[in-house]
Amino acid sequence: MTKKLTQKQCRFIDEYIISGNATQSAIKAGYSKKTARKIGQENLTKPDIKAELERRNAEIKSKKTADMTEVIEYLTSVMRGEQTETVATSKGLFTGVEVSAKDRIKAAELIGKRNGAWTDKKELSGDLNIDIGMGDYDDND
Repeated sequence: MTKKLTQKQCRFIDEYIISGNATQSAIKAGYSKKTARKIGQENLTKPDIKAELERRNAEIKSKKTADMTEVIEYLTSVMRGEQTETVATSKGLFTGVEVSAKDRIKAAELIGKRNGAWTDKKELSGDLNIDIGMGDYDDND
């Protein structure tokens, strides 16, 4: 069971997640500038602070990382023409332009691949009867 973190420790964690710099995080959390380097490094070795940093980083990562459902939903919306894009031409910048047919086809292809469609299948034919009889070197006389 972890002990309750102090307010300074919580602030240190917040600042460290933002900057990745233990010394600056300690200063911003309210520790003395003279001891900030030492305190910052010590905080990173404390089990409760390490555990909270790991928990918070995992939470951030899961929010920033798309799962397969999100990817498929996005590809489906592209395929259906529900997404728009900004296009730059010699006549200017145009927003809200429908996604091209090429991009819609690519989205459909990726969805199909994900679902096992369009796999290359090879048809093999031939005689599978293999003679594994005795050779000249296997004399049974």
